[in-house]
Amino acid sequence: MQNCQILQMLSLKKLQILPSLLSSNLALLVVIPLVIVSVLACALIGPQSSFFVSFSSSWKWKSVGILNSYSLRSLGSYEEQDDGHLQIVGLAEASSFTSFNNSFHQNLVAEDSNIPHQPPQEGGGGIEKDETNGEKEIDKDIPNEGEEHGNYATKGVLKMYSRLERLEAILAKARSSIREAARNRSMISNHHDPDYVPQGPMYHNANAFHRSYLEMEKNFKVYVYEEGEPPIFHNGPCRSIYSTEGRFIHEMEKRNLYRTKDPDEALVYFLPFSVVVMVQYLYVPGAHDMHAIGRTVADYIKVISERHSFWNRSLGADHFMLSCHDWGPHSTSYVPNLFNNSVRVLCNANTSEGFNPLKDVSLPEINLKTGDIKGLIGGPSPSRRSILAFFAGGLHGNIRHHLLEQWKDKDENVLVYDKVPKDKKSYEYMLKNSRFCLCPSGYEVASPRIVEAIYAECVPVLISDSYVPPFNDVLNWNAFSVTVAVKDIPNIKKILMSISQSQYLRMHRRVKQVQRHFVINGSPKRFDLFNMIVHSIWLRRLNIRVQE
Repeated sequence: MQNCQILQMLSLKKLQILPSLLSSNLALLVVIPLVIVSVLACALIGPQSSFFVSFSSSWKWKSVGILNSYSLRSLGSYEEQDDGHLQIVGLAEASSFTSFNNSFHQNLVAEDSNIPHQPPQEGGGGIEKDETNGEKEIDKDIPNEGEEHGNYATKGVLKMYSRLERLEAILAKARSSIREAARNRSMISNHHDPDYVPQGPMYHNANAFHRSYLEMEKNFKVYVYEEGEPPIFHNGPCRSIYSTEGRFIHEMEKRNLYRTKDPDEALVYFLPFSVVVMVQYLYVPGAHDMHAIGRTVADYIKVISERHSFWNRSLGADHFMLSCHDWGPHSTSYVPNLFNNSVRVLCNANTSEGFNPLKDVSLPEINLKTGDIKGLIGGPSPSRRSILAFFAGGLHGNIRHHLLEQWKDKDENVLVYDKVPKDKKSYEYMLKNSRFCLCPSGYEVASPRIVEAIYAECVPVLISDSYVPPFNDVLNWNAFSVTVAVKDIPNIKKILMSISQSQYLRMHRRVKQVQRHFVINGSPKRFDLFNMIVHSIWLRRLNIRVQE
């Protein structure tokens, strides 16, 4: 209101001054436009706003929440708070979630009301230069009389889309398709697939997962930044306990399964640095200083943000990094937007250290000693497994110390060792002949024993604090694993003995079925580990809407 009064006062002053200087006709020609301008300005500005507030409001972070449909329950919801160019969008019903940042709060919007669900048809359009938004795609396909295309056009109106808007339209259509599939609560997918049809209680919603996977295969494109020199960038170990880091980087760099060379058609952007190799080359053994690694990550993001527009456009929310090293999470803290906004694919999925299942991805840890999984897959039938529970491993962390203290050499059915005794068979033999495999956390929450157990068709027993299991958006871990609280370690035998034979057989069968999702193949196969990691990233991209 104050702005309007100022404009009106200025107009009145001009009314008082001009007649003494100009003829009446000339005065009218000058004054009338000034009055009109002042009235229009008041209408635009309004009684409680200023021009500057109105302008800046178009650059808000508008966030709207994500689903709990099948159950992608690790994904959350937030509402408008800080400046930015991003929306968090929902797919279906959502339960309450925890916000990943104090600057975000919860708010669910069930539909993508501002994005057309049908992207413009190919062939009817062209490209036009737009001074504010750069290139815009033009679609000249006119709808039938009375038909509307989202909120964008009716009959006879030219529809113009930027490249980003076209990508968001594709994502909106995919969300709608997944919402529809999620309404089918059947444990069996109703989608045809020649390779594999998800089914059973191992999935929160098999139908929605299958639909999401098919949408990913059809639409997902990843741009890999080419900046950085090997070995720290574009490289990583393909054997050892950090193998999943190196194998993923290798597959993404070499095979072009989802990779695109055109950054304008990408839905996500991969930051191909290896924390494992950084530790190897930059860390001084015995030092307590990780600054060199953190500064390298920060410098890399600075280069990316200065050479490309995509990081600044979303503040990193449509970017992802991947690390299996324990220091992976800490190294991202040197770039606040990387830590808070980007998708971090981490073996160390520890919620007490900042891992946020609303946007981060839990990466399975697999110890590939020879570089492949030959001889690791499979095991005897349940009737031939004579060991109730088994664990062997070093005293890494308090949980393992407590486990060995309680059970080492204490029970013939619960075999717990720091090292497999010489009078016993090999470690792999013990896994394959056990009904349950104990998977306690070490110094960090992740353990390769979870995947080792699944490979050996041994029911995993998760013993950890603050750990988020891999692919838990899709997989219902309660259906094929046992969770034991750290305080209940003394009761492990009682807990496992309380599981009936029929229940155990069901769990064993389900472990065999989900095994395909954890297998590393020389060349990726549908629904295997590589594709499941990509699918987890795809889900996080579905959760956001990036704006110009």
